[in-house]
Amino acid sequence: MLLAGLGIRTGLVTPPPCRLQPLPALAETRHRLLTSWPGLAPPLALNQERGLSPAPTPSSLGPPALARQIRCPRAWGGRLETRFYPQGLRFCGKSHHAGSWGANARPVTYPAQQRALLQLTMKGLYCQQNSTGEEITFIFKERENLPITRDYDVKIQVKACALSWTDIKLLSEMKIKKEYLPVGREIAGVVLEVGSKVSFFQPDDEVVGILPLDSEESGLCEIALVHEHYLVHKPEKVCWVEAAGTIRDGLRAYTALHYLSHVSPGKTVLVMDGASPFGTIAIQLAQHRRAKVISTTCSLEDKQYLERLRPPVARVIDISNGKTDVAESCLEETGGLGVDIVIDAGVKLYSKEYESSLKQQLLPHKHDIITLLGVGGHWVTTEKNLQLDPPDSHCLFLKGATVSFLNDEVWNLSNVQQGKYLCILEDIMEKLSNSIFRPQLDEPVPLYEAKVSVEIVQKNQARKRQVIQF
Repeated sequence: MLLAGLGIRTGLVTPPPCRLQPLPALAETRHRLLTSWPGLAPPLALNQERGLSPAPTPSSLGPPALARQIRCPRAWGGRLETRFYPQGLRFCGKSHHAGSWGANARPVTYPAQQRALLQLTMKGLYCQQNSTGEEITFIFKERENLPITRDYDVKIQVKACALSWTDIKLLSEMKIKKEYLPVGREIAGVVLEVGSKVSFFQPDDEVVGILPLDSEESGLCEIALVHEHYLVHKPEKVCWVEAAGTIRDGLRAYTALHYLSHVSPGKTVLVMDGASPFGTIAIQLAQHRRAKVISTTCSLEDKQYLERLRPPVARVIDISNGKTDVAESCLEETGGLGVDIVIDAGVKLYSKEYESSLKQQLLPHKHDIITLLGVGGHWVTTEKNLQLDPPDSHCLFLKGATVSFLNDEVWNLSNVQQGKYLCILEDIMEKLSNSIFRPQLDEPVPLYEAKVSVEIVQKNQARKRQVIQF
């Protein structure tokens, strides 16, 4: 039979008769429809006879502002596509059995009073800091209405969003204080609408980018508004998950190797923790620039992963047992000359009695890194609290070596570097399209499990890049 007014063919379950519901019940139905379909009662069967506006044709409605497919229960045998038009909400049912739009399916348009209740409601993931300022909690927060698309804004339907660690301290230092901080900044999606002065994009373009540090938008939301200067086109052959999962690590690798250390053919690069998502991209970028790469690992599984990489890593140093001397191994590999570039994953600042975790015990000491640096070498560090004593500085002076701090957020803190920033993002997508970059990604996670994944990332317990797929 046909599901009343929707054209969904079913042969298993006969839905109960639909009745016109009062406005409070309609609002509740709207909320349940747009948030959790499996628990929803059959939709309303509204028609002209019940006093509603006549059903318009698709041509009179114009292009839909948003199209969503909502899965129906298996027993109903189909799915619904919900399209939001300026004039109202339109349901179209499609039967899996028939393979075409139901013969009796037609648009349903609600009058103005009821359309107000059927405004698009979306949920985004945000983090909230507790009163002590130490722990943060992640919550889904409803967004009733999107802000108006401004002149240079691009409205995106998010298809994938990668997760990265939220640096609450950095946000505080940048004077970014909000009750709810948006989560998820590396996004990929389809352009739905562009502002009047947008020149680089048009509707239906596939884009990828990183939301700025002070963005009001959560990437873990179906719709996001982004300034066009934070986006680039996504190549057709690159999937959504890979695009979102590579953009941040690619930016960090470019910043470290091209702008802080000037990698070139023949140089020797040491990448600490090379099996991490960032380490993997850094190794592949250094190899593409025909540099010799040495890497460290913290487990047997990571060592096996690096040994399978092609082209192969020159040497893999396993420091999981805590007995291997990284400096000695690097000097042995380079014939005593030392390495030209070091990209660390953190360093040991104090003696053993101050080490609080096994991970800190496996980190190299700052003296070891200074020892293995060659003449004119570059040390790119992620340790924001690095302290160098006068003997350390004197040793670096004798070698003519430099120390640089890797903070990829600097690209969006000033518009002066905007052109270089966009060139980097475009080059990352090109290398991903050509399989030069092969990211270390975990299995995609659905949106309803995003909160658990974000908590894992915030605790630094994820070894692969976590990506939410919509």
